[in-house]
Parts: sequence; structure tokens; C-alpha cells
Amino acid sequence: MLPVVVLLLCAACSGSASAKGDCVSCVSSGAAAGPRLNNNQLYKFSYTTEVLLDKPSGSKEGSAGYRISSDVHANLVWRDPGNKDDQLIQLAVSNVRIEPVSDRPEKKNVLHGATTESILGKNNLDALTKPFFLHLKSGKTKAIYSYWAEPATIKNLKRGLASLLQLQLNTGKVIENDVSGRCTVEYKAVKGQVTRTKILETCQTAEPGFTTHSKVLGVSRESSSVTVFTLDDGFIRSAVAEESHSVAVNTRSSTAAKVVSRQTLTLLGKESGPAEAAGKDVSAVVKSIDAKLAAVGIAAEKVKSECKGCPSLFEHWQAEQKQLEPTSLSKATAPRSFLALIQSIRKASKDEILKVLKSASKTSLPQVVDAVTSSQTPASLDAMLQFLNFTDAKGLVLQERFLYACGFASHPSERVLQALLDIYKGKIGSTDIKESVVIIMGALVHKLCLKGECDLPTVVQVKKMILEGPDSTKVESEVQMYLLALKNSLLPEAIPIFTKYAESEVGAYSTIALTALQRYDVGLMTSEVKRTVNRVYHQNLRIYEKNVRAAAADVILSSNPSYMEVKNLLLSIGHLPHEMNKYMLSKIQDIIRFNTPASKVMQQAMKDMISHNYDRFAKVGSSSAFSGFMAQSADMTSTYSLDILYSGSGILRRSNMNIYGASKGSVLHGLQVAIEAQGLESLIAATPDEGEEDLESFAGMSALLFDVQLRPVTFFKGYSDLMSKMFSMTGEPMNVVKGLILLSDHSEVIQLQSGLRASVEFQGGLAIDISGGMEISLWYRESKTSVNNRGALVVSGNVTVDMDFLKAGLEVSFETESSLDFITTVQFSEYPFLVCMQMDKTTFPVSERLTKYESLSSGKSVVSRKGRKFLIPGSEFPLHQENSNMCKRVFDSSW
Repeated sequence: MLPVVVLLLCAACSGSASAKGDCVSCVSSGAAAGPRLNNNQLYKFSYTTEVLLDKPSGSKEGSAGYRISSDVHANLVWRDPGNKDDQLIQLAVSNVRIEPVSDRPEKKNVLHGATTESILGKNNLDALTKPFFLHLKSGKTKAIYSYWAEPATIKNLKRGLASLLQLQLNTGKVIENDVSGRCTVEYKAVKGQVTRTKILETCQTAEPGFTTHSKVLGVSRESSSVTVFTLDDGFIRSAVAEESHSVAVNTRSSTAAKVVSRQTLTLLGKESGPAEAAGKDVSAVVKSIDAKLAAVGIAAEKVKSECKGCPSLFEHWQAEQKQLEPTSLSKATAPRSFLALIQSIRKASKDEILKVLKSASKTSLPQVVDAVTSSQTPASLDAMLQFLNFTDAKGLVLQERFLYACGFASHPSERVLQALLDIYKGKIGSTDIKESVVIIMGALVHKLCLKGECDLPTVVQVKKMILEGPDSTKVESEVQMYLLALKNSLLPEAIPIFTKYAESEVGAYSTIALTALQRYDVGLMTSEVKRTVNRVYHQNLRIYEKNVRAAAADVILSSNPSYMEVKNLLLSIGHLPHEMNKYMLSKIQDIIRFNTPASKVMQQAMKDMISHNYDRFAKVGSSSAFSGFMAQSADMTSTYSLDILYSGSGILRRSNMNIYGASKGSVLHGLQVAIEAQGLESLIAATPDEGEEDLESFAGMSALLFDVQLRPVTFFKGYSDLMSKMFSMTGEPMNVVKGLILLSDHSEVIQLQSGLRASVEFQGGLAIDISGGMEISLWYRESKTSVNNRGALVVSGNVTVDMDFLKAGLEVSFETESSLDFITTVQFSEYPFLVCMQMDKTTFPVSERLTKYESLSSGKSVVSRKGRKFLIPGSEFPLHQENSNMCKRVFDSSW
């Protein structure tokens, strides 16, 4: 019966070991659960810990970092008479040495000529060499006793040493507490050796950090921690630990950094030592040794590092302000200064931030607003709310820059959403700003829900407001405002609302609703949604505008269409307006050529000759749809699509340019610029298409940037506005988005098992200028639309191991400047009219930098820099052959 009981106890233990750290290994009563020290013996060890910082492919010789070596004496202070595995151990560090991690020339050795005491300081050295006590029970650390007055850095080093004595002698998984936090650990025991693998992704620490919500814009970390114990008669003869962390930008894995931490504890010998102390329990024994000793905790303490001699925020701003003038926004120096300013703002108070805002020039102030808002600290938000006056309509530019920076926030808080809600409830001087406030609140709801914060009170309140919004007003601009907010929110609860408005008599409502449905996961497209979208495309209930039907077709084709849905789309070709016939043909051919998810069912449907025949596929026109690759690499795939739909008279109806990025299994809608025009047929005495006879003259642009829908911009609305703009048209594009965006933002503290801490900061900044324009020449019977994108990108990563008295760091960066222009020229003097589309990328420079540095608290430092620069040649992105032929005719006729 006894063996059965033991077996059941062991099964219960192993079953709960993954959830509880206090489950003792199932061994025979005489076997040790962990290392045991003998009474009256002093164990002498050598101990080294080192940290190296470099690129993942770097070598030890070229790494930044340092090594701390010492002697360690250990002896048993007390043991529970009833449990040999319950021990109090004294550990004493002596003969401390700090050295470079590899041999270096004198000029590159920051430690040359320095002594341990001069580096650490006398107080730190005294604290490090003062004995401390480890309470070990069944091989698990129960407490560490030292002095609260000791610096946190010193206590963490002691905790790191203690972690090498935590050991389980049998195979199994368990949750352990050590300097790294609370982690799941796996032990594998073979004869004379135990391997401890810490599963680092399970570690719970007090400093979780933050990261960008988008995987495409984020970073990835690969980590490992393995300790190999060599045993001699059940006791530690040596312990060798190696822990590594590689952090890389997802879209460019060469922009990466690696931290390696190593610990080695080697038993040198034993000699006669002090005898055990008497006492009934650990706390009584510790108190008898020194009443000032205290249980200081097992996990690492936060270390506050002070920057000595660093400039104030205002001084930093004065040094950077020239780089943030509008004339510099197309250069990489602008986002570089932007990222540096954000780091300073994050350490500043509200008053310091306000001082910078008030001192900035009129031209640089919008960029300062971008930086302050992107900092995302309570102080920066308070400063912005105090600085901006939303009742003043004249402050529209700064107010909108603030709102857009909130929308692009990498890790927004509930407080930001509450601030925007308060602004909305107050008096707002500009209707454009009111619309932007609501639209951006939708984006914040989406990001907070992604963080698992959908049930926060403010989020619930805003969700209710925007979900009820479209039906709460009859004002067309307000309905659009709420629909755009819901489009940003991507709330599943909004799908029925979009389904309803997809069939609206107002074309703008239908277009927003349908383009919003296209952003949802295909799994959320219910049969009811699909029936509604098909009704819109096939006009079962009413006549719709062409751009609405085109949007409905996009939803159908991107939502895993059935065979019958595709067949009905094919059968509709030939019964559509001329230009829409051509658009749908081009769309279908593009899907097959680009091998999208709908390609397979499309090819099946086209085997039917009734659906696929010459009469149907020989329709002429100038509308088109085309997709292609912008860039492909092992890290990222970037694609673009250009959809152009014209009216029967040759005037642009809809132009839609999209750029997507895919990395690590995630997709980011990087950019969408849509230009829409309607009601312009009267200018050339042409007949409007069916369903568009009564449309008001209108042209405008809508932009979606990094998954955030922005407030649409109107070029003109109404015939009188159109005529005034026609005669005052300069050909200069209208700005849609201009500013600095914090694209990626990753911050974390990696607590190393050695007790050292690596601070990791990766940020990406983008200076962007998107503009668009539309020109119409009645004399030459020609129209031209343009979308101009200018940008400069900087991605920077910084990894630092700072002990106050000694610091080592690594900075990697990548930067580029580029421009992308999309121009459509239409000559409508004949039919079919001539259309030429051009999508040009200029030659752009790329530079990569690697900086390694080591410094002492005295100010002495050593810095090494490497870098390379190269050019990526410009190109014109390929479109279909028909477009190339048409462009040749357009340019030939221009001469």
C-alpha cells in the first residue's frame, strides 16, 4: 500500500509543479532535493559574471561590455534539524576585479589605469564585499538577507550570485523565483550534471515595458537562458550560465542588437570553517547575527540611473530646433532629432515641456506638438491640454497635429481617450477639429481593445457614443464622422451598422460603410453581410453610384467569395456602365495574375463559357485595377495597388492607391489615398452615368495612414465653389498629412540572471508629407490628378547595461529618405479617352550605423563607430502593358 501512496503523492506533485513553486521533488527521504553544505566547512569559489553587447553576428572580441570577477566564500550558518535541505548559507564576496571582456589596446580600454575601488567607489565596494545570507530550502531560494541601505545595483549583483545556488537535482518543470522574476524552469538531470533551462517568455517582472501594437512596425526578441551544473557527490563543482537576448526590427532584421550575459561559479576547494549557529528558525538566527539584516527580496530592484551632465529639455530643444523646421522635414535629420527630443520629453516635467512649446517658432511649433504628443507621458499630455485652446478656430493646424499624433500613438492610455472625450464634450471652435476628435477616438478605442482594455469605463463610454452616433443625427457630415470613427474602431458590434448603411441612398455613407467592412477579418463576414453587399453591387433594391458598386465588388472579392458570387460578378460584366465594365474586367484579371485568395474560385468560375467569353472580356475603356510588389525580402513584403474608375465622359470618378506591408504573419495597411470626384459632366457638356444624374459637383481626398483613417479633405463642393477653384487653380497640390510620426516604440528592461539589467529602446520616426491635387483644363480637354508622398525614416535601437559607476551600450540605426509620386493624366477629347498612370520612386539613400560605447562615472568614455551608405536606384513601378501603350500616345500627343 505504501508504494501506491508514494506514487500518488509524486503524481500530485508533478501535476502541480507547473503551477506552484513550492512543490518538493519526489525523492527518497534520504536523498537531497538540492545542494547541501556541510557543517564546519568553508567552500571557496571563483566567480565571474560578464555582459557583452553587439550585433547578433558579432564576436566577443568586438563587443562592448565588461567582466566582474571575484572570490566567493560560502559556509553553512544554520540547518533545520528536521529537514537537511532547509539551510541558511552565508556568502562573502572578496577580491573584486573589473576587467574588459576581451584584450584591448590601451586607447580602446576605458578601464585602463583604473582600480576596482576607483570604479565602484569605496561605499559600493564595501557593500559588495559585506557578507549576505541565502535561505535555501529544497534547492529553492526562500529569502535573501542583506542591508536595505545598500545600493540597489549591489543588492542585485548579490541576488545574481545567489541564483547559481538554486538547483533541483531531478528532472522536471517548476516555477522558481529568482533575480529575473517568477519564471518557469525546466531541469534535466543526468549522471553528475544538471541542466537548467529558464523559459524566459514566462517570466513575470515588475517592469513590463511597452511596445507598438502592430507586429509589422514592432520588434521581435529571441531569448535563451541555460545553466549547466556539474556535480560532485551531489554538490556543485561548477555552474556555467549563459543568457542571450537578440532584439531585431521586424521589417529589417539587420537592425538588431544582442545582449549576452555569462556567469561562472567554480569550486576551488574546501577548508575548515565556522560551526552552525543555534536557533529554532531562520529569522531568529539572522537577527542574532545582525539586527540590521533584512529580507530584501529575491527579485531584482528597480535601479534609477541619473544622467550626469545631460542637457535639460530646453537646452536639448535649442540644439535640435533647426532640424525640425519645415524645410528639413524631407531629410533624415528631422526624424532623428524628433526621436531624440521624445526621449528628453519623457524625462521632463509639465512646466519644462510648456517652456519649450511657448518658445518654439511658429514654423517649428507643429513639429514640437508632434514630439510632445508622441512622448505619451502624463506630463506631456497635461502640457498639451494646457497649451492648446480648442475653442479657437485659428489653432486648427496645431490641434489637428495633436489629434493625429494621438491616433498614431504606439501605446495609448485610457487617460488620452478621456482627454479627447472631454474636448468633444466642450466647446470646439472648428467643425473640422470636432470631426477629427471623434474619428481619432475610434482609432484609440481599437488600440486599447487590442491591449485587452475594451472594458475600461472610458472605452465603454466612447464605444456607446460612436455606435449610437450615426442614427442620432440627420446632419450628413456628422453621420460620416461617426461612420469614420467606427471604421477606425473595427468593433465587431459596428458590422450591423455598416451593413445597414451600405444600402443607404447617400453615396458617401455607402462608400464609408463598404470600405470599412473590407477592413474586418473575413471570419466576421456573415451570410447577412454578404447578401447585403451583393444586393448593393447587383442593384437589387435601388440604383447606386459606380464608386459604391465598385466598393461592394471589392468587399465581395476580398471576403472568400463563393463560386456563385464570383459567377454572378462575371455575368454582370456587359450589363454595367462602359467604364465599370472595364474596371471589373481589370479587377478580375488582376486577382488572377496576383494570385490572391479569390484567384482559385475565380479560375473555376471562368471555366464556364457563359461567364467567360470574348463578348464579355473584350469590353473597352480606360478604367483599371493593378497590383504589384514594391519590395520583397526575407523580413517583409510590400505591395501596392492602383484602382482607377472613370465616368463615361472621361472624368475621374475614383482613384484609389494602397500600400500594404506584411511581416511576421501580420499585415499593415500602410497607406491609402483615395481621390473622388462627381458631378463634373456639366463642364464638358457630357451626359452623367445612370444613378449619377443629380450628384452635386464635388472633389476630395481621403487618407488612411498606418491603419488610421484621417479626416477627409475637400477640394471643392458645389458648382460655384468648383468654378471659383477652377479659375484660381495653381496646380499646387493640397496638403493632406504633414508631420512627424512615431512609427514604432518599444521599451523594456531585461533583467539578467547575473543581476545586471539591460535597458532596451527601439524607436522608428517618420517625417511625412502627403499631398494631392486635381487639375482640369477645358481648353486642352485634359485632367490630371496627383498624389505626392515625401518621407524620411529613421529607426534606432539602443541597448544599455548601466550600473551607475560603469556603463556599456550599443546603438544600431537605419535611415533613408524617399519620395513616391502617383500621377494620372486623362485626355478626354476622344473616346475611348487616353489615360496614362505613372507611379515613380526616386533614387534614395540608405545609411546604417553601429555605435558601441563604454563609460565610467568619472566621465571617461570609449566610443567606436561603424557605418555604411548606399543608394537604391529609382524606378517607375510597372503597371499593365495597356497603360504603357496609352502613356506613349499621351506623351506623343503632348508635343
